[in-house]
Amino acid sequence: MTTMRESLPFLDKSLQKLQETVHAFAQSHISPIAHKIDQTNQFPRELWPQLGGQHLLGITVEKKYGGSELGFLAHSIVMEAISRASGSIGLAYAAHSNLCMNQIQHFGTEKQKCQYLPKLSSGEWLGGLAMSEKNAGSDVLSMQLQAEEKDDHFILNGHKMWITNGTEADVIVVYAKTNPAAGNHGMSCFIIEKTMPGFHANAKLDKLGMRGCDTSELIFKNCIVPKENLLGKINEGLSLLMIGLDYERAVLAAGPLGLMQACLDVMLPYVKTRHQFKKPLSDFQLIQEKIANAYMHYHAAKSYVYATATLCDQEKITPEIAASTYLFAAENATKMALDTIQCLGGVGYLNESPAGRILRDAKLYEIGAGTTEIRRLIIARTLLEKGVSV
Repeated sequence: MTTMRESLPFLDKSLQKLQETVHAFAQSHISPIAHKIDQTNQFPRELWPQLGGQHLLGITVEKKYGGSELGFLAHSIVMEAISRASGSIGLAYAAHSNLCMNQIQHFGTEKQKCQYLPKLSSGEWLGGLAMSEKNAGSDVLSMQLQAEEKDDHFILNGHKMWITNGTEADVIVVYAKTNPAAGNHGMSCFIIEKTMPGFHANAKLDKLGMRGCDTSELIFKNCIVPKENLLGKINEGLSLLMIGLDYERAVLAAGPLGLMQACLDVMLPYVKTRHQFKKPLSDFQLIQEKIANAYMHYHAAKSYVYATATLCDQEKITPEIAASTYLFAAENATKMALDTIQCLGGVGYLNESPAGRILRDAKLYEIGAGTTEIRRLIIARTLLEKGVSV
């Protein structure tokens, strides 16, 4: 059962129509298989051409490359609706449409855009992005994957870890050190195809949540990458990475937003039909407090996420705004999932209930794309250095 699909007043008619369309698609095509995806831990690749057919994959990509060119607010609306139906599919969608496609759209050459974006937009190909390594998570700039420059190609050696869509992706945007002696300023970015010699993905990891969104280690052993696959300029990958993280966090924040809506979808019908002491749970004020808090935090997060996405469309996004939006949405999604389980009681603790899946999925957003601790550091350091702009 779904409830409360509300539009914010500043959404124009085209965005309201998009909201209605993607909600209908997600509830008819994704929600019915969400439990099975979680149980089997199998990624439903067949969904990608369907998402492409709805013009939802290249949401920030220009139309001439197969995208719909709708922008980041539209992207957040789609991310929220998909995540409401399935957190894991929402995460896979974000890795494909934002982390991979938007990077190529933003920084790619004309040839790269023509080569990769149409098939990524249609869903024929699946995309991902690789920054983290086993010893370079929060400290991502300490990455050790090296790319040695040759006459007409680079040779990559090393690994990447925790890579969303890693086992399935056809195209992955990868960061590596091209001049290790230069530290952070010796990093470059590459477009890797899964068929390139010397590259392979290890078996998917068995995760607590976001099951069915495959995550894996990537191995590069004398991997030959043509120079034409360099994304941006050599040794200027740091700026790509930092800009990309701001947009990544802004879009990912719509993931926990969708999970918060899913909590309301589960919580509200149950407390109205479950009776104890000869009256429905919804009559008890402590339950009403949880419902009121859930609604309040959801709408506060929604306003925050949509406003931040609008700043992305205006090219005014800043690190502290992106980090704080993502932080607020992620932490409140986890809290709301816990309250949902509490409202359901023993039923909420059963694996057949969606409440546990929502909680396990929500927790990922407090870890991925910079932990909540890292996000607080970004916010505090920026404010201490620059002050508060009004």
